[in-house]
Formats: sequence, structure tokens, C-alpha cells
Amino acid sequence: MRTIHVRTQQPYDVVIGVGALDRLPEALGGASQAAVIFSSALAVAAREVARRCEAAGVRPCLVEVPVGEAAKTTGTLDACWRALARADFTRSDVVIGVGGGATTDLAGFVAATFLRGCAWIAVPTSVLGLVDAAVGGKTGADLPEGKNLIGAFWEPRAVLADLDLLAGLPADEVSSGLVEAVKMGFTSDRRIVSSVLDDPAEALDVTSERFLDVVARAVRVKAAAVSDDLREKTSQVGGQIGREVLNYGHTLAHAIETHEGYTWRHGVAVGVGMVYAAELARLTLRLSEATVDLHRQVLTALGLPTAYDGATFEEVRALMARDKKTRGAHLRFVLLRAFGEPTIFPDPPEDALRAAYAAIAPW
Repeated sequence: MRTIHVRTQQPYDVVIGVGALDRLPEALGGASQAAVIFSSALAVAAREVARRCEAAGVRPCLVEVPVGEAAKTTGTLDACWRALARADFTRSDVVIGVGGGATTDLAGFVAATFLRGCAWIAVPTSVLGLVDAAVGGKTGADLPEGKNLIGAFWEPRAVLADLDLLAGLPADEVSSGLVEAVKMGFTSDRRIVSSVLDDPAEALDVTSERFLDVVARAVRVKAAAVSDDLREKTSQVGGQIGREVLNYGHTLAHAIETHEGYTWRHGVAVGVGMVYAAELARLTLRLSEATVDLHRQVLTALGLPTAYDGATFEEVRALMARDKKTRGAHLRFVLLRAFGEPTIFPDPPEDALRAAYAAIAPW
């Protein structure tokens, strides 16, 4: 079992390991009822969480939402808010998000906005949810025009990542989720990258010590970033990049996801986005060829693509302009000066943006 303390304004613990759900009773606090938001694919896990709530003397209210990114719509938000209203939910009650990153994003946003804010607990059931979405207090939903365009910063009361809930996950879901850990390896903890490359099969085994170590390292990186910069206000202060470091690879990734109608797994898109960012850094910041190649090596070891040919440069360029890091008409990328040395690079030259895309788009 690993416990990582997130030292934000409202501190909380991320508990990772088999049996993490045993910590649920203390996380429930003085709530009278708990709204358990879950997707239909997680009905069994949701019922187990509901059972534990009842055992702790807290009345559960089950709220089912669509699977995956399809849940993150204004229509689903409306349905959740109304379900809580019909249940006479109060500000002293608690929302519990049981599921992957999309479900915890949604549950956190419901908690942030209902009655102007109530407590919530994240119970991630995917690798992506564990290393990324459930940690850090970013909550939100999508619009047809782009991903995560609405949302709020709202810290959970606790994150309970019981690895028993990850058992039986499809291999492609594990590998795509690990990309978010690898991302933090390239920006902040090179041991993550080397550990995955040393034994990819073991890193992909959710029951292994290597997997636990990789995801715990990733959560520590994220905890440090959000503790220093919860609301992503510091772009770069005193030479230190802020929370935006967590968006490495995401500028192109979100464009791909939007263009593909959110049919691509987030981690798969981030992997391609990291290769694009590495190629862009090679052209603009002289990132070494070896580090660029390392991006492709680790993604290939995880069985993931390193290229994208589903859109023209003009199409992805227009979508990248909607990225939340954009300031006015100015694109901003998280790039690497070297392995483990991230920086914000504003306004890359258009010819470099196009050339980097040509390097990852096998037309």
C-alpha cells in the first residue's frame, strides 16, 4: 500500500494498493448520504461501494451515467444534478465517483457545482483515472467544440485507488493509461521510463510491484505539481514550470480526440501527442535525437502507436488553437529542453509546427 499526501489548500491522501477501499468509512466523514456516480460498466464496483457506505451508516444513492467520454456532456451533468436534487442531497453529503477518468472528472464537477460545492471522493477503476484524472482536483466536461472546455478546480476529500478494482482490465486500457505515467517520466522522473522499458510486461501487470511503483511515482509527480500550482496560474515563475507541465503531449492529443469524436483512448492520443511535442522540441529547442527516439521506443514497448494520419495539418492546427493553454491567438506548448527539463514554449513557428506534424503523420 502506498499513501501519497497532496499538500494543496485542502490537503488529501491518495491511497494506492489492494484494500484501499477499506479507508472509505473515514473518508465519508459526517455525511448522511453518498451519491455514487458510476457507469454501467462499473455496476458491480458501484454496488460494492454502496454496500460499504451502508455498513458505515451512510445512505447510498446510485447515479448511473454513460460509459467513458460519452458521460462528460451537459446533458449528463443535468441528469446528475437533478438526481441529487430529488434525493434531497445537502452540502454535508458526499459524491463518490466510481470509474475511469471520465467518470471521476464528471463526478468532481457535479460535486463542485451542486449547492455551490460539496465533498467528493474519487474511486478510480482505470489506470488513467488513477495516475491522472482522479488526482489534482481538475474536474470537468466536454462540449462538441472541444474537450474539457467547462470545469472547475475542486479537490477531492480522498482518492482511494484499490488495485483489486483494476483486475481484469483489457490490456489496451492498461497500456494507454500508463502513458500518463510515462509522460511524467519524461518531464520529471526518468525512473518511470526506464522501469517500463526494463520489463514492459511486468509494468503492464496491475498485480506487480513494478506496476505499483510506476503509478505511485507518477502520482507523486502530479501531487507535487498540483500542490505548488493547484489552479494552473503559474505558467513559469523563477524558471520553474507550473502545473502546465502535466499537459505534456496534450495539445495535439486533445485535437486528435476532438477530430476523432472521442473514439480514441485518451492515453493513446497523449502518446502520439508526446511524439509530436518531442519532434517540435527537436526543431525548436534542439532536443536530442536520442530523447525523441526514446519516446517512440517506450510507446512501442507498450504496444501503442507513435503516428497519426487521420487529419490534415490544417485541421489539427485549427483544433489546437482551442487548447486551454492558448492565450488569445498564441499557442503554448509544454516542450522538453532535455530529458526531465520541461518548459513552456509560446508561439512556435508555423513551419516548425507543420514539420513536426509531418514527422508523425505518415501520409
